[in-house]
Amino acid sequence: MSDASANNLNRQRIQQLIAAVGSGPVEDKTQVQTTEYNWHQPHYFSLKQIKKLDDLAKKFTMAVAEKFACLCQSNFNVATASITQHYASEFRKQTSDSKQEYFLIFGRDQAHLYGAVGIPSQTAVVWARQLLGDSETEGDSDKDMSQLEESLLSEIGSGIVEAFSSSFESFDFRPVNDFVKGQLPLQLKGQEELCKIAFNVEKAGSEKESAAYLLMLCSELDTAAGKTASVDRTNAISTEEVSKAILRHIEQIHVNVTAQLASTQLTFDQILNLQVGDILVLDRRVDEPIELMVDGRRAYYCWPAKSGNRYAVIFTEDLK
Repeated sequence: MSDASANNLNRQRIQQLIAAVGSGPVEDKTQVQTTEYNWHQPHYFSLKQIKKLDDLAKKFTMAVAEKFACLCQSNFNVATASITQHYASEFRKQTSDSKQEYFLIFGRDQAHLYGAVGIPSQTAVVWARQLLGDSETEGDSDKDMSQLEESLLSEIGSGIVEAFSSSFESFDFRPVNDFVKGQLPLQLKGQEELCKIAFNVEKAGSEKESAAYLLMLCSELDTAAGKTASVDRTNAISTEEVSKAILRHIEQIHVNVTAQLASTQLTFDQILNLQVGDILVLDRRVDEPIELMVDGRRAYYCWPAKSGNRYAVIFTEDLK
């Protein structure tokens, strides 16, 4: 390497060098949009299908408002609070530590049970007393319900099931027993996927809302949500065919391959003083093979060669 004076270290050369090698780590300002994925919550329905279920829920809550108006001789506002998806086992965990609730099971008959109306104890007392016309003690829900109040609650629950059944043309549901207080009486294995439609009921002129929900097997809402039928497994693609298709796709992916001759290290001062005609001695002997890098990783040893008027390499050893 030829000598050079310190005058070569001028402002322009320093700026060029810094621009080439960087003056420090570059801050990654890329904005990545991510969505938290809850593994304890099923994703049976897509966002588009949930939107269709939301339209269904609006028809349902309108029908519930009409039922309450008819039963209580007063106007009510009923609105959807949320539509969520749950595994049966997770739903049981969520409700096991809460206050006891009333459940009214519905389906087509005893052999075909599809869901339940869930009413918290406080809501149950409020609704029964509203039906009795007793608005003075709406907030007093600590006492157990009387037999008459439980009978009135069953009437309200039946009206909710009827309202839901009328919200979609293919629904044909009816209560299959009386209200049960305590754990959800549906026989579920744990991995069934449930759709919960929570709704709030507010009597006209009152600022207090009462909450309840409707719970149903997701699979029974496929048609209402616009979910296509499951693939016929007899005509499904085999695992072997899927593997071959993936392999064919991978085989067509382009990968960067680089032949790395050798390398060395220089000081900052030596780099600034490089001149045309200087010779750099690298860290590899002339009788050693060079490295072939595949996507940035060492994969092969090879010898440099030429083909026509282009550089080439001859493989000698697989490092994988």
